[in-house]
Amino acid sequence: QVQLVESGGGLVQPGGSLRLSCVASGSIAGLNSMGWHRQVPGKERELVATATRGGTTHYADSVKGRFTISRDNAKNTVYLQMNSLKPDDTAVYYCNYRDIMDGRDYWGRGTLVTVSS
Repeated sequence: QVQLVESGGGLVQPGGSLRLSCVASGSIAGLNSMGWHRQVPGKERELVATATRGGTTHYADSVKGRFTISRDNAKNTVYLQMNSLKPDDTAVYYCNYRDIMDGRDYWGRGTLVTVSS
């Protein structure tokens, strides 16, 4: 019912920056949360940042002060500005959409972020 398309991943040097984008389409709920999770093969997927439609944000401790999540509700788009990137940030980043009404999660296909050592 909801489709998510991420973009903006790539190779970046430590200390560099990237900006990820995710566009949602389909049956967009009036109450929803969008965010980003990341995963390394063999490891548990972890939450990076989330944002409600009203602008309330939440960040994992590991990215606080470095990453900024924002939304453009008119465009059904969520962004993740990533600064001061570290090698530990290397992962596949997945866009997440949560319908607050029914609690269902939708996921994008992911975009790879590689921070060189």
